[in-house]
Amino acid sequence: MRAILVILCTLFFSHIMAKSYDNPDTIVVARDGTGEFRTVSEALEVCRAFMDYHKVIYIKKGTYKEKVIIPQWLQNIELCGEDRDATIITYDDHANVVFPPTGKGMTTFRTYTLKVEANDITLRNLTIENNAARLGQAVALHTEGDRLLFVNCRFLGNQDTVYTGMPRTRMLFHDCYIEGTTDFIFGPATAWFEHCTIHGKLNSYITAASTPKDVDYGYIFSNCTVTAADSVTSLYLGRPWRDYGYTLFMNCELPGVICPEGWHHWEQHREQTARYFEYNNRGEGANPANRVGWSRQLTKKEAQQITLERVFQISSSWLLKH
Repeated sequence: MRAILVILCTLFFSHIMAKSYDNPDTIVVARDGTGEFRTVSEALEVCRAFMDYHKVIYIKKGTYKEKVIIPQWLQNIELCGEDRDATIITYDDHANVVFPPTGKGMTTFRTYTLKVEANDITLRNLTIENNAARLGQAVALHTEGDRLLFVNCRFLGNQDTVYTGMPRTRMLFHDCYIEGTTDFIFGPATAWFEHCTIHGKLNSYITAASTPKDVDYGYIFSNCTVTAADSVTSLYLGRPWRDYGYTLFMNCELPGVICPEGWHHWEQHREQTARYFEYNNRGEGANPANRVGWSRQLTKKEAQQITLERVFQISSSWLLKH
């Protein structure tokens, strides 16, 4: 009987707490205890399912070591940091973690620090980090939702830093910094990167798109700057994780460490199907004459057709938030 009463009381007070936050007011998270919650996960727990208003979770400067999931039943939430470089959500799972007594390892898709399952979510002024040692795949950001905005954020990791999951989902990265080693931007979603800095930490591959055959666009890097660690001498723009991977770099600054051939096929037969394009890039690494024959330089007319509205198709009104 006592156990039943405890459960009923817990449910009652949880309901009261949820109702008290059922409004568009901002929730404050602070690791030092000066906010309403000490963790991001706690703040997400009190948000109402399928909210029809915009709610901000304001996160004060600090390091939050937690594995965060924004579940599918939430929407219209913005995680806003006080300071991009000093508001850090971090965790350290990687694919070579072994679970006793089974001896089985963690798959890439469970290594995330932040997983966004929901639609209509915004991240602003935050650092999302997977700080695992360089022991295998270790995802910082894992997305599954549609209409996602990432503004002035940093995504830090090594192999597989950003996983853009779920075909036909759409996301915009604006003024963001993304770093990694191998295939550190990968997946099947449609993602536009505008004015972002993309930083390679090892001789390897920046992207590994797995765009489905029936999806017109995969990754588009527009007005971005590619940089590399001092030790890097050979960096590919991408390789197709699946046959029809789509990646375009246009109006971007490419450093001299970009391989003259630009792209790698991953598997030989993908040279027949991969969709790899460039347009009007600049810098020592922009070298159209030496690119692989199965990539293509767009014409000016073709490039003018690549717009946010066309790429995201159904609606672009959610882009106005940035």
